[in-house]
Amino acid sequence: MPLRLRPSNDFASDAICVGDPGRALLLAQELLVKPLMSNHARGLWGYTGMAKEGDTPLTIQATGMGAASAAIVLEDLAELGVRRVVRVGTCLVLDADIELGEVLVVEGALCKEAISAELEPSGVAMPDRVLLEGLGSGRRVTVSSGNRLTASGHGSAEASSEAKRPPAVADLQTAAVLAVAKSLGIAAAALLIAERDRADGILSDDALEAASRMAGRAGARTLST
Repeated sequence: MPLRLRPSNDFASDAICVGDPGRALLLAQELLVKPLMSNHARGLWGYTGMAKEGDTPLTIQATGMGAASAAIVLEDLAELGVRRVVRVGTCLVLDADIELGEVLVVEGALCKEAISAELEPSGVAMPDRVLLEGLGSGRRVTVSSGNRLTASGHGSAEASSEAKRPPAVADLQTAAVLAVAKSLGIAAAALLIAERDRADGILSDDALEAASRMAGRAGARTLST
């Protein structure tokens, strides 16, 4: 029995995961034909239906805030048969070249919180390469999962090269999602919306909604192939 989710309908093998339950509802309405609520326990709204693009089953699931909540939900999704995940989240911008509202493709996540650091000895959690390529040619970034903005990773040459790059953005979940997915045998990738910057700039609600729809469509197209 899943630890946190209480399924009211079947889950698809492909899922888009978001932190915010409101964004889960938004993307369910945007991406699914006649979505059915597949979970409402603990306020972690989830919806499943046929994707408008690709006509394949797709689940949209909220994970809550932070690495621990995301890890538990991802473990539940694995138990419910999910095998591929695209995270659609928001991030703090650290690189002045990135504009608020940009949709960014994560190519590596520095493991600076306990869950990802324990699971990923290289210090860098990597997305599934097939999903990463499917997300297209948008700006690719390294994301930090904590307050420290550098890393000295070790392990594979690929992970080490990512660790040497200063992170362009920071968020609370991506490293954990990628690391936990790898440990569960789930293919995972991530898209992040540049929502805030270090000068206290913040994306407007309307612009955030538009960017969320754009990122959700990109994730759904990737999972439909």
